[in-house]
Amino acid sequence: MYEGAVQDLIDELGRLPGIGPKSAQRIAFHLLAADADDARRLADALTEVKLRVRFCEICGNVAESAQCRICLDPRRSLAVICVVEEPKDVVAIERTREFRGKYHVLGGAINPIDNVGPDDLRIKELLTRLADGAVLEVILAMDPNVEGEATATYLARLLGPLGLRVTRLASGLPVGGDLEYADEVTLGRAFEGRRVVSG
Repeated sequence: MYEGAVQDLIDELGRLPGIGPKSAQRIAFHLLAADADDARRLADALTEVKLRVRFCEICGNVAESAQCRICLDPRRSLAVICVVEEPKDVVAIERTREFRGKYHVLGGAINPIDNVGPDDLRIKELLTRLADGAVLEVILAMDPNVEGEATATYLARLLGPLGLRVTRLASGLPVGGDLEYADEVTLGRAFEGRRVVSG
C-alpha cells in the first residue's frame, strides 16, 4: 500500500478492465516517471473523450456527432445490418473490408450472472430500425462464447417471424490452430460450418 495520490492512482487504474493490481502499479509508476507533458496529454485525452464522444443515435457506435461516420456514409447498403455487441466489434469487422452494410451495436450481451437481460440491450432500437422493411438481412456477429450464443439465439427467435434473412457469422478453428487444443464448442462449430472442397 502506498500513500495518498499514488495509491489513489493505482486504485483507479485497477478498476479498468483487464488491469490487475500489479499492472495498475506498473502503469502508475510509469506515469510518475514520465515527463509532465506526457502525463498532461494523457489527462487531456481522457477529458476530451468524455466531453466529445457519444454513441450514435442510430446504431449505437461511438461518434463525435449525433451520427457515426458509417451511418452518415451514403455508399453503405441499407439492406444489411450487422448486429454486434460492442463498438470495438465494429472496428474489428471494418478492418476486414468485407462488410459494406450498416451496423447495430447492442451495448453488451445477455448475461444472467451479471443481471444483463434483453431489456438492458439496444434490442428495441434494432426492432425500430427494421420496421420500415428496408433491411433484408440481419447478420448476428456476437462473440463465440456462452453470452454471445445466448444473445444470438434470442435475436434469431425474435427476428425469425419478421421474414428477414437472419444469418450468423461462421466460427470454428482458427488458422494455425491445433485440433488438440480446440474446445468442444469450437470444434463442434467447425463441423457445423464445414464446406465442400473441390479437388
